[in-house]
Amino acid sequence: MYPQDSSNTIAIMKNKFVYIALISLATLSTYAQKKDKSTKGNKEYQNYAYIDAAKTYERLYEKGYKSPDLLLKLGNSYYFNAELDKANKYYGELFDTGVEQEPEYYFRYSQTLRATKDYTKSDEMMVKFNALSGNDSRAALFNKKRDYLAEIQKNSGRYKIENAGSVNSEYSDYGTSFMGDKVVFCSARDTGNVAKNKHTWTGQQFTNLYSFSNSDKSSKSDDKSDTTKDGKKNEKSTAGGVEKFGGKIINSKYHEDTPVFTKDGKTMYFTRNNYTKKKRGYDADKVTLLKIYKSKLGDDGKWSEASPLPFTSDSYQTAHPALSPDEKTMYFASDMPGTLGKSDLFSVSISEDGSFGTPVNLGSEINTEGRETYPFISNKNELYFASDGQPGLGGLDIFVIKIPENGGTFKHALNIGEEANSPKDDFAFIINTESKKGFLSSNRDGGRGNDDIYKFLETKEIFREHAIFGKATDAITGEPLPDTKITLLNEKFEKIFETVTDKDGNYEFPKLETDTKYYVRAEKDGRNVTETPIMTGPDTGKTEFNIQLEKTVVPVKVGDDIADVFKINLIYFDLDKWNIRPDAEIDIAKVLDVMEKNPTMKIDIRSHTDSRQTHAYNEKLSDRRAKSTMAWLVNHGIAPERLTAKGYGETQLVNKCANDVPCTEEEHQLNRRSQFVITAL
Repeated sequence: MYPQDSSNTIAIMKNKFVYIALISLATLSTYAQKKDKSTKGNKEYQNYAYIDAAKTYERLYEKGYKSPDLLLKLGNSYYFNAELDKANKYYGELFDTGVEQEPEYYFRYSQTLRATKDYTKSDEMMVKFNALSGNDSRAALFNKKRDYLAEIQKNSGRYKIENAGSVNSEYSDYGTSFMGDKVVFCSARDTGNVAKNKHTWTGQQFTNLYSFSNSDKSSKSDDKSDTTKDGKKNEKSTAGGVEKFGGKIINSKYHEDTPVFTKDGKTMYFTRNNYTKKKRGYDADKVTLLKIYKSKLGDDGKWSEASPLPFTSDSYQTAHPALSPDEKTMYFASDMPGTLGKSDLFSVSISEDGSFGTPVNLGSEINTEGRETYPFISNKNELYFASDGQPGLGGLDIFVIKIPENGGTFKHALNIGEEANSPKDDFAFIINTESKKGFLSSNRDGGRGNDDIYKFLETKEIFREHAIFGKATDAITGEPLPDTKITLLNEKFEKIFETVTDKDGNYEFPKLETDTKYYVRAEKDGRNVTETPIMTGPDTGKTEFNIQLEKTVVPVKVGDDIADVFKINLIYFDLDKWNIRPDAEIDIAKVLDVMEKNPTMKIDIRSHTDSRQTHAYNEKLSDRRAKSTMAWLVNHGIAPERLTAKGYGETQLVNKCANDVPCTEEEHQLNRRSQFVITAL
């Protein structure tokens, strides 16, 4: 988090990049303050010393002072400190008072309800938040993703996750980064200094950088001594194989956090309070904010004096750098001008000479009025990040989105599911896409300290690629149709891909999303266009979809059956009925259209039945159906002299299904047909 310390006037980083900007005291002052009794708590609250404030307020609460103002401040004190289950208690009582609240508190209450898994009431609060907040993107996302729990469930069960063991301390440990065979992270553990610099928000030390070996051994419980033989503090080694990282030139008396390293291990970017060469910088309110710093590894194995990146500023905060696989782009979190919410994700280009471009906001598919933070880019160009503005399980959830190629736009961030996400804060996700192993940070129940590092194994990828392939052929002859244009469209009928069939009529659309509805359109000169919906499978693989195209102009001659040309199989008569049902009219209308376009054409209507019932009965029934069909055509404008009609009963069966021969219903259907044989042109 990024609260402020009144004693040091520093915006610090606890366990999440949350409230970078000042919380509006004007909003809080709209509630009447209780005189005398809560003065100490209010002072601590306004100074953002929330742990002490919470204790003061709770003592007042136990004494019966339960004003809306006190309940709100208690709820906020725990909410800002990421203890959502405790915040839920006081927000719940606040809303029970019936006092109208600002829209933001409906959102916060909804978040705490998710943390207690009361999703129904959480959604109710989000509906009210939506009604009160106007155009807030968090409300818009909720409306867009009302089925967010189903999506989370769909993406769950993909990780085997466990606490990383003794690399964690009783304090906050979080924000891992790969560096060769090491994992570098930050921790608020006691480093043994005589003067312990604690932050009033958390009651913990400021964070420094540490490392441990990136192997299975490093995460096993191994409480080795962190003292030398003479009993003095070992500055390099601590319990569980953890070592201090970067030395005093990197670790200051304030916060260092979330490093990222170039692949050669010679350049490090990291977050630090605005503190360079033992000199602090301030914004206009005399607050020391956060900046991203750069340091180089020298030939002597020591890191150089860190310098802030050129796009950072004393006036706004930048933090949590991440690098693209080609190291040409940096992603980071900030509240710089152009931010949509409390913190947004940005990208900035890195030139070959090491200079930086102008930061670009990643847009509304990622950023909300809430908190977006802790970006990480996998080797597959997938952006993982934490958010409490996107619909999730409570607190910060981890999401992933594909980085578009060639300057395209981001599309639909996915919640990576339970196990990785919990009702508490989950963030700082990193993964080795080859080994499928990685780390994330969380303050979920059961940890060793406030925030803990968790290791995991990914057992199933979230972006599972599927392919659609097939062949285009002539509908009558089955001959392949080369150079047929095949277009793939999404559910909104927007074109995604376009290709043409090869010399054998084959086509393929690779790298599609699984379990997704598409439309396949086929076009070729002289043939009717087809457009067919198709669903991809739920897992990685291929779906075959063959396409048959009919000729636009079909040559016919005397003796041809129009029913064969248009694939009409009139079996739409009810049992013992001969009237034309409405659902059969569309097929007969095809015959009508052909005769209207060819005014000299004459046809003979021939109706047939299956072998069930007696011969005499079937002959009369088929004759009635033939004449009923003729009457329909006459009633729609065809001259009677152009038509003849006769029923043939069961005398012209097309298969073996004669009397007493066992046949399926499908086989019997083939005999219940009508023919439209051309007798003159």
